[in-house]
Amino acid sequence: MNHTVSQARYPLLFNPNARSQKGRRALRFLMSHAQDFVLYATRDADDARDLASDFARSGEPIVLAAGGDGTLNAVIHGLGGSQTALGVLPAGTMNVFAREMGIPVPNMQTSNLKKALEIIQAGFIREVDLFEANGQAFVQMAGVGFDAQVIEETTSEMKNLFGPMSYLMSAVKVLGDQPPSMTVRCADGRVFDGVAVLVGNGSLYGGQMKLFPNASNEDNMLDLLIFKESGYKLVLDSIKGMAGVIDLVDSSVEYVQADEFTVTSNREVPIEIDGEYAGRATEVAFSPAKNKLKVLAPEGQEGGLQQLWNSWMNLHRKIVEKANADIHSITGQSPK
Repeated sequence: MNHTVSQARYPLLFNPNARSQKGRRALRFLMSHAQDFVLYATRDADDARDLASDFARSGEPIVLAAGGDGTLNAVIHGLGGSQTALGVLPAGTMNVFAREMGIPVPNMQTSNLKKALEIIQAGFIREVDLFEANGQAFVQMAGVGFDAQVIEETTSEMKNLFGPMSYLMSAVKVLGDQPPSMTVRCADGRVFDGVAVLVGNGSLYGGQMKLFPNASNEDNMLDLLIFKESGYKLVLDSIKGMAGVIDLVDSSVEYVQADEFTVTSNREVPIEIDGEYAGRATEVAFSPAKNKLKVLAPEGQEGGLQQLWNSWMNLHRKIVEKANADIHSITGQSPK
């Protein structure tokens, strides 16, 4: 369900201690457009969540979040699938959800915050799926195991110095660790084993990579990548996924869609929610939130390039299904 709203001024939550170049640029933008907002400087993620929750309970129609995916996740968790709509002014390292929604993100030349503000002022609202992992709301992605450990190892100092490359540096560091044994149990009875699990509500992961090609944040489903092997094989299969060919060649990855499932591990493993470290656990339960999330977004974003990509992926799946059927008819064996 999509509709439009309008409002004169907006409560805006932001982190006043942002030290990156993008963060400082965002602060300058907020100060120069202060007439458009009622500014609320947050102390930390918990403060942002609590403020957002207070606004939702009081019936505020729109709450804005200026920052990266961490700030955004805190505000989303506070809104909790309420009737309050979220507006996004992206100013972080990755800005994955903003990219997913077609909201302009910062680049080397410009912050693009003015364009993002114009989208907010246009007032078009999309309702997108909201899910929970052990009760914590997320809107874009989650991970159990390897990628969460990479995030756990990546400090804010590393991100400020090296940007997205900092995650690659951490990945190299943790690549040789002994992997855990995980089991994914879906609510419909399906069971899968692996060493790491990535979960996508949208198609994007870690920036512009379409790691979940079949995903939509309006289909009431999550897309799972269940990695069967660790080490170089995990990295190789991840690269194949980023290239959109994870099911065209010999792969140790299972691609699954489910609305509700539980991931259990033989030892405590890290968890990430929307790109932010969320602690460790031996069990993570994924389920739909009570309500969808209302987001101020560009109108008609599902068309254009996204429509072309979806058409290409539909053709791609038909080719793979035909090739698999031919292999089975000739050899009598199902392809790996």
